[in-house]
Parts: sequence; structure tokens; C-alpha cells
Amino acid sequence: MGGMEHFVPVSVLALHAVLPHPEAIMKGAGIRPLIDGRDVLEEIHPDGDSSCYQQKWFGSWETWPLWAAREPRRVELSNNDCDTGCCGGVFVTIQRRGDHVEWVSWENTNDIRVPLPLEVHFDAAQYDAELARVVADHSWEEPVDTAARLLAHRIAATDWYKRWDCQPFMHGIRVQERGESAEVVMHFVTGQFDERGTHRWHAMSVSAQEPVEEQVRRFVEQITAIDPRESTKGP
Repeated sequence: MGGMEHFVPVSVLALHAVLPHPEAIMKGAGIRPLIDGRDVLEEIHPDGDSSCYQQKWFGSWETWPLWAAREPRRVELSNNDCDTGCCGGVFVTIQRRGDHVEWVSWENTNDIRVPLPLEVHFDAAQYDAELARVVADHSWEEPVDTAARLLAHRIAATDWYKRWDCQPFMHGIRVQERGESAEVVMHFVTGQFDERGTHRWHAMSVSAQEPVEEQVRRFVEQITAIDPRESTKGP
């Protein structure tokens, strides 16, 4: 008789959006992973914030933070509302192998004493479907989140960056404020990503008293018609 085949359990991924705490530096919602219904980040980094911010999901599917490619990729899952190189966080290596997605080589640079999950295996079809589902789910959004999403897509659909020799910076669009002073900021660099480039930004105030789509349409028309070197804020 041949030896028994090694059985690898297959887990189920679920993603959900969580709004930031009021004092958070990063005001965008975080997309948190649940593995078989367990919030693993809560277990191994309970005071941390998700690093998979909403604005990181605005691009094409291969740019999504949790996208699994055939080449292994080290992904930051959580942080301390600060740079993980300074204050630590949780990392995992994600790779696609055939019809499975693997999360391996977990790291917790926030606290190396905390036990880490072993290798986690997902069915690739379920995994991909869950990533697509959370990108399409806007039910949790506040007006400022909707504005950030629409602004990112509508700017990308124009030739604005190319026309004015600009480069999007740090994923370009992010929520800067919430509540009474809701604001979205579009960051970019004029010129190249080196000492010759200049970091600039446009700020868009978001009102709950007017349809967000109309506010974004008006803002895009306004900023795309003008040279950003003359119309934006910068150093």
C-alpha cells in the first residue's frame, strides 16, 4: 500500500471594511482579513490598524494589496498608525500555487513574542472572488469615502497626469478628514520621482448636503483644466 497523501486544510477568506479611530493619522478605511471567521490581526496585533487602506484598492486587480501572484510577495497587513519600519507591524508572504493561494512566513515586528499562524491555504477561486467582492462593496462608505473612490477613478480616466507631466504619489487619493471637515486630498509629483520633482496636492472639501457625484464632477473639471504647477498647494 502506498503512503497516505498529506492533507492540507483549505481556509476561507473574508474581508470587511473598518473605519479608522477618530485620532488616526490615516483617515481612510482599513480592509481587514478574516480567516475562517477569525480576525487574526486582532489576535496577534490587537492595537494595530489595517495597512490595506481603501485607497490601495482603487487600481486594477493586480495592484490590490492582497492580490496573489505566482511570484511570492511580502505584504504589510497591519501597523501602529505609523511607519512599520519605525513602529512595527504584521507581515505575510502571499503566493499563488495552482488552484490555491498561500499565506506563509508570517512576521510580527510589533511583538516577536506573540505566536503566529502557520501556513494558510485558500481556494484560489474563493480568494479571488472575495477580493473582487470587497472592491465592489460600497455599502459602508461615508460621503468622503465615496468621493475618494470616484475621484481616483475619474482622474485615472483622463490624461491629466500625462498632460502635465505628473506622477501619482502614495496611491494618489486619500481621505484626509472626516466629520464636519470632510476632505479628500489628491497627492502627486510634478516631474520625476527624484530631486527634480516637486510634491504637490489638491484638496477637495466634501459636503453631505450635495450629491457626491456632482461634487466630484465639478472638482475634476476644475483641476484638469489648469496647469497644476500654478493651481496646487506645495512646498
